[in-house]
Amino acid sequence: MKKVAIIMGSDSDLPIVEPAIKQLRELSIETEVRVMSAHRTPDAAHEFSANAQKNGFGVIIAAAGMAAHLGGVLAASTVLPVIGIPCKSSCFDGMDALLSTVMMPPGIPVATVGVNAAKNAALLAAEILAVSDDELSAKLTEMRKQMAEQVSKKDSALQEKIKEI
Repeated sequence: MKKVAIIMGSDSDLPIVEPAIKQLRELSIETEVRVMSAHRTPDAAHEFSANAQKNGFGVIIAAAGMAAHLGGVLAASTVLPVIGIPCKSSCFDGMDALLSTVMMPPGIPVATVGVNAAKNAALLAAEILAVSDDELSAKLTEMRKQMAEQVSKKDSALQEKIKEI
């Protein structure tokens, strides 16, 4: 199975990406987590993404806040899918990162999840890999089934609770 790379713009983004790391591990997807900056280490970011496919990666997740150009910088050097996680910063509540990640020029797409939505980035990466992996697809299908069962249980509990009102 192909690996997933999680590239953070700063090590301070680790608490945000931890849910993605955990989710990918739960799905038995090999994950490499690195810190690279679109602005402070652009050569390293370019080299990583340019060689990612050759190095066994199938998807790259990029987590960055503020200017959030990391996803675009990585996407510019590879044809692998890149998923951006806009990270909430102290200014603008992550709206700046969201807009920087989602507003890519034609021809260089970056799929974008919600602000700080690392778990969804991991699940989207898994879904991309599952296109050619039946075992992973079955795991994701089972996860969806379990989520639906949890919602049904919560609804049943709610129905009992509102009878008392």
